[in-house]
Amino acid sequence: MTLVLIAGLGKMGLSHALAYHQHPDAQIVGLVNQSGQVDHPELSGYSAYSNFDTALNETKPDLVVIATYSDSHADYACAALEAGAHVFVEKPLATNVAGARRAVETATRLNRKLVVGYILRHHPSWMRLITEARNLGGPYVFRLNLNQQSSGAEWETHKALMQTTSPIVDCGVHYVDVMCQITDAKPVRVHGIGLRLSDEIAPDMYNYGQFQVVFDDGSVGWYEAGWGPMMSETAFFVKDIVSPNGSVSITDGNKGASADIDGHTKVGGLLVHTPQGDRTIDMPDEPGHQELCDAEQDFMLRAVTEDIDLSRHMSDAVQSLAICLAADHSIRTGQPVSLEEAQQ
Repeated sequence: MTLVLIAGLGKMGLSHALAYHQHPDAQIVGLVNQSGQVDHPELSGYSAYSNFDTALNETKPDLVVIATYSDSHADYACAALEAGAHVFVEKPLATNVAGARRAVETATRLNRKLVVGYILRHHPSWMRLITEARNLGGPYVFRLNLNQQSSGAEWETHKALMQTTSPIVDCGVHYVDVMCQITDAKPVRVHGIGLRLSDEIAPDMYNYGQFQVVFDDGSVGWYEAGWGPMMSETAFFVKDIVSPNGSVSITDGNKGASADIDGHTKVGGLLVHTPQGDRTIDMPDEPGHQELCDAEQDFMLRAVTEDIDLSRHMSDAVQSLAICLAADHSIRTGQPVSLEEAQQ
């Protein structure tokens, strides 16, 4: 039985806690949030803490799940690893490349498993999208975005996230990871632009951004993300991969509101286009958000019990973060950024 401590009980943390609540091979030994209280009826019986270090010392977990705000991810992950636990940490792994590398180096040194919450890696429809794109062959054009017309509680969450992390970093790491899985090429440079569209966020933060990334095989990628009540619901979910031999596109993804987290992973169907003709691939019975979190945590447990090699997983997490942080730097400076220099 794996003893699990969960830090952070927002949307993602709560879903991960519910995954372990139902898992036959895991036992939750503590839940950490700012209030030190748990209101969810299924989780109310577990010990609750307001301080992460106290919870870590008292519960002595085998596994720690970190779903707090981004600026605590690397420190919490390293503390848990040093305490002898394996770690699942929500994306992004850190708010800077040095922090991400520190977490990876700590896990490697201590021979502990470190899994980063790239939920699309566990989604059968996205795995099929990647396979179909790779079958076409590169170089590729990636056209990906995720804009969210958030209001009310969703906008409050986004404003809280933007105290430390911009939309193109928080969401972008998912889709840059998809780009990197498809091309397997090395990123070369990135150029970003962005704009602050609300007086409700810090003067040095922007809630809309987009960037272009160039890979050494000639592939180019575009990603766009915006948060807030001013965002348009038109074309907020574009997912196209184009190659010299055709293209693969998500056709039915996220038919609901753009702020609906359960719809962000939905594919619905794929359209594979080649000069010889088009082919549609239906994706019925796609997993929902909770099912995907269940799959993520099942993988986390198997990584430990089966000693799965996570070297590529961890290096990919650092690379996708480095690309998005370089884009953020480009937006703030108005200059293109060399990825070689950014990762030194």
